[in-house]
Amino acid sequence: RDGGVESGFAALDTPAFPPLAGEGGNCEAKLSSYTRPTIAPRLNVILPPTTVDLCREARAGRIRGMNKDISQLKRQAAERAVEFVASGMVIGLGHGSTASFALQRIAQLLQAGRLQDVLGLPCSRQVERAAQAAGIPLTTLEAHPIVDLTIDGADEVDPALNLIKGGGGALLREKIVAQASRREVIVVDESKLSPALGTLWPVPVEVVPFGWRSQAAYLESLGAEAVLRQDRHGSVFATDQGNLILDCHFGPIAHPASLAAQMEGRAGIVAHGLFLGLATDLFVAGAGGVRHLARE
Repeated sequence: RDGGVESGFAALDTPAFPPLAGEGGNCEAKLSSYTRPTIAPRLNVILPPTTVDLCREARAGRIRGMNKDISQLKRQAAERAVEFVASGMVIGLGHGSTASFALQRIAQLLQAGRLQDVLGLPCSRQVERAAQAAGIPLTTLEAHPIVDLTIDGADEVDPALNLIKGGGGALLREKIVAQASRREVIVVDESKLSPALGTLWPVPVEVVPFGWRSQAAYLESLGAEAVLRQDRHGSVFATDQGNLILDCHFGPIAHPASLAAQMEGRAGIVAHGLFLGLATDLFVAGAGGVRHLARE
């Protein structure tokens, strides 16, 4: 340890993160009855409730058992991440509830004059609207192709700081911004920690609408159960780019880099939710407080 930072996971000698406080295992046992959704015959369309919804419910049940208010802990973790922000920086603004805490804190510091000349680069239209409402000046990658720091959330994190992202549907823009960032800071609660990607969460895959069923068939040939994402109203979900998302249930992924390469080589697949080697820092909110893990 160096100043409270676990560098390169030196403190984590086992292949998995330590179990949550008060529990001996991970979310996989919790989700044993939710391992696969119900699929409409030959349509690859999920019928509510979705596995993503059930996973969120199961995780929420675990968090409710913690002694501390997890929402407050996530806010504290996000605000710790904002300590990396300095005046004059271009900041990637992530999509999701945890990243929104960081956005709010940046806005407060700008209003108080403690930060100056900061420009935000939103990862979704929703975040763009929120940042504008909060008074954060915005920019684009065209104007600033290098991002100093991005603060974002994740759906699942393995011990090597690899991620699954895209539960909110903004994976393409999030990955573009992450790849343009000098530093990618991820903020999660400890229920997102996993021994292997795919244990807790499906891999979102963004595909163009044209020929999407052929992409679903290809993903199933790789071992997935590919499910067309729907919104809360039961309509087909569309991304900011007008694309579709297939939530791909692979189970624990033994070789995520190999799987990523297979998906990236397929025409029609725009982006996937495996974020490998992109995160530089991880802030974890849990019953024991906030931990900071850093990639070497």
